[in-house]
This record gives sequence, structure tokens and C-alpha cells, in this order.
Amino acid sequence: MSFSLARLAAMMIKEFVQMRRDRMTFGMMVGIPLLQLLLFGYAINSDPKHLPTAILDADHGPVGRSVVAAMQASRYFDVTSMPGDEARADEILARGEAQFVVTIPVDFSRRVLRGERPQMVVEADATDPAATANALGVLEHIALHAADRDLAGPHAGLRQGAAPFDLVVHRRYNPEGETAFNIVPGLMGVVLTMTMVIMTCLAVTRERERGTMESLLAMPLTPMEVMLGKILPYIAVGYVQVAFILGVAKLLFAVPMVGSLVLLSLVTIVFIAANLAVGFTFSTIAGNQLQAVQMGFFFFLPSILLSGFMFPFRGMPEWAQVIGEALPLTHFLRIVRGILLKGSPWGDIALDVGAMVLFTAVAGAIAIKRYRMTLD
Repeated sequence: MSFSLARLAAMMIKEFVQMRRDRMTFGMMVGIPLLQLLLFGYAINSDPKHLPTAILDADHGPVGRSVVAAMQASRYFDVTSMPGDEARADEILARGEAQFVVTIPVDFSRRVLRGERPQMVVEADATDPAATANALGVLEHIALHAADRDLAGPHAGLRQGAAPFDLVVHRRYNPEGETAFNIVPGLMGVVLTMTMVIMTCLAVTRERERGTMESLLAMPLTPMEVMLGKILPYIAVGYVQVAFILGVAKLLFAVPMVGSLVLLSLVTIVFIAANLAVGFTFSTIAGNQLQAVQMGFFFFLPSILLSGFMFPFRGMPEWAQVIGEALPLTHFLRIVRGILLKGSPWGDIALDVGAMVLFTAVAGAIAIKRYRMTLD
């Protein structure tokens, strides 16, 4: 049989008709590239600015104020709090309420004007080195020129050469700036999101495609019992993944584990349940396993890009941060990094756990409602 352009054209038309009928697949073909374009074009920023900064000022002198003003003028630092003592400043940094804490000691301005080169301490939350690297890089220039206006007249000689004070930078929780300390704990959340959502996406659609859905619906089971029966086995699988990742993190990458692993294990249950609830919801909406997997990847893509795993969370615009706050992975990354690197207690992670619980409740309610609809 010879090659026929007419038959080829008919085959192509048939494929276009098939794509038009399969709206879910066609939507993914258009939606995922569009989503990637918007996220990478607008939301992703590897050079975050306007980072929250706490100022512990025991001097209240003109030179200290000039340095703080220069930091804000650089657009990398935004003063968000003025703690009254070191304990409160340390708490702000540990809870993630500020990215930096700047400590200006007593008599700082007077000692600068005397040419004594006092120290100004800048403590940075270095759990995510990429979020602080550029901001710390501009500090040397700020220290060199921030006090030029105050060093006028008889003090003009102090402007020659080096900065009139010593800038001491402490990278807290990750002194060496090891990227693995940030990435490897985050991989726990990414792996759990990918596997839990995808595996559960197939839970109901598999039953439907194999023809066993009717038998399942005929059983004396409530929607809650069916959902829990399908979800709980995967929680055990999730814990196996968590144990493996933690073991590799400790043995191969020497990731510090400062906090309570028991607390981390308890919180992980909530995170796994949140992802399983999402997967179960998708499985009740999708018509087949391919659509279920496509929906799972559509959820996974913004999760990995907007959660702070690949790019600094504070570098994203506000609308992207709002979307990120709605994703359970965002909160779990804060929790796992806080517990492992900072030793965060329950009080420091309670809000993030509450956000994951709320997400799980909403996703679970939608899944149960959608499952009831299949009973008709």
C-alpha cells in the first residue's frame, strides 16, 4: 500500500477530535505550560529583597540610625520589629519572624566618633542560604559608607580606608552555608507530596477501571470508612520514606538534627494525611487513572515552586506568597527545617501545624462529598 496524504490527514484530524473530546488532557497541555510561564516569569525570584529585620538598638545614637537607614535604603532589609532584649531578639529569629537581627551595642556612636571601631553584630537565619546570600553581600558596602554623613568636620579622617566599625555576621543554624542542610530536609516534604498524592490519585480510579467499584459501593461501608481504609496504608508507606530520607540525611550529608524527632514524626502524620486527602479528592473527580495522575502533577508543580523549596519564599511577590501559604508543603518545609536545624519546640510550629490541619479538613470534606456523589 502506497503512502497517502489523504489518509494521513484523516488520521491527524481524528487525533485532533480525540484531543478535543479529552478535555482534561487538553487542559493539561495548555494549562501546565501557562502555569510554568506565569510562575517562572512573575513569582520566582532568586534575589529576595525587603527581608524582615529586627533591630536591637542599645545605643540610639546617630551612627546606628544612619546604618539602619542605609540598610533599608538598599531595599534588602525592612525593619519589622524592635525587640527590647536579646532573648526576645533570639526568639524572633528562631520563630522565623525575621530573617536578620541587627544588634547595636551601647555607646556605639560615641565609640565610632572616637575611632575605636566598635562591633555591630548581624545575625542571619541561614537555614536557607540563598535567601540571605545577596543581602549579606551588600553589608560590607553599607558598613563602609553608611556613616559618611556623621563623620564630617573633625571626624572626616575616620572615613579614610576601612569602615569605621567592625561588622560581625553570624549565620545562625547553618554557619557554613551548606545548601544540603536546606535541600535535604526539604526533600522529605517534596517526596511525600509527589508519592502520596500520585498513589492516592489512583485509589478510586483504579477501582472504577477494573470494574470493582460496584462491589465496593455495595459493601456496608460509609464514605469515611472507604477513604480511611484507602489512606491509612499509605501513611505507613510514608513513614518508611521519612525514615529512609532522615537516615540518608544524617549518614551521607551530616544534616544536624537538633530538635525532637518524635515531634517531627507526629507532625508528619498531619502532612501525609493532607496530601492523601488531596489525592483521594482527585481520584473521585478524575474519569480515569491518566487524568488522576495529570491532576496530581498539576498540584505538585505549584507546590514545589511556591513552597520555598527551590526558591526563597520571601523573594516571591505577595500574591504568590498567598498561594504558597495555602499549600501544605510550605508549612511542612518550615516545620522540618525548624525542628532539624533550629530545634523548634511545639510553640514555634503550632501555627504551621494548624494550617495543615485546616487544609486536611477541607480536602477531606471535599473528598467525602465527591465520593457520596458516586453513590448515585
